[in-house]
Amino acid sequence: MTSTKTRINKYLARAGICSRREADKLITAGEVEVNGKKADIGMPISEEDKVKVNGKIIHPITEKIYIAFHKPYGVITTTDADSNNHIMEYIDLPSRVFPIGRLDVESSGLLLLTNDGDIVNKILKSKNKLEKEYLVTLNKPIRGDQIQNLRDGMKLGDRKTLPAKVEQLGMRKINMILVQGMNRQIRRMCEKLGYEVKKLERIRIGRIQLSDLEPGKWRYLSRKEIESLTK
Repeated sequence: MTSTKTRINKYLARAGICSRREADKLITAGEVEVNGKKADIGMPISEEDKVKVNGKIIHPITEKIYIAFHKPYGVITTTDADSNNHIMEYIDLPSRVFPIGRLDVESSGLLLLTNDGDIVNKILKSKNKLEKEYLVTLNKPIRGDQIQNLRDGMKLGDRKTLPAKVEQLGMRKINMILVQGMNRQIRRMCEKLGYEVKKLERIRIGRIQLSDLEPGKWRYLSRKEIESLTK
């Protein structure tokens, strides 16, 4: 009996290798083989096929993993074992996981990781973007009109940031809630207004809170937290 066929990027996502988008990049780069031949974008495969990524045979996973990790300052958001001080040095799991989104090396706080490439695809394609909440400490006191500028959005390169929720917590400290994920967005927004970000910590993604999770530690997500990611 012939197994059901699945698009190769979906197969790799379900095997916990990466998201579908990243799978297409691996295929384009010639790093994926099916039955000894270079894979093509969109090709259908079954579990009877022999799939390799960078020469390593890939097997579909049976257990899906979802975790919350408190990334410390200075740790790189990568699973590349050749990098120094990367996130996997802190996460001891038998199954491979990869981050949903990222935090730059100078930022700390909540990072979600999973071996479920399908959920990453759903989150990236969702029209209702997940809120991400940050605590931001600046190098000098911020004025009320500048806070309003952050709320309204501003031009960064050829794109304009979406409206954000911004509250002042102190002379140099603010709370920001974004639904965008532009590269170094908060730092760039603040720099455009003449401020330097001295500390940036993400404390929430959607309904998932960092709470009292200590730096360098991780925990499994609850069933309700997992369900909230795709609603």
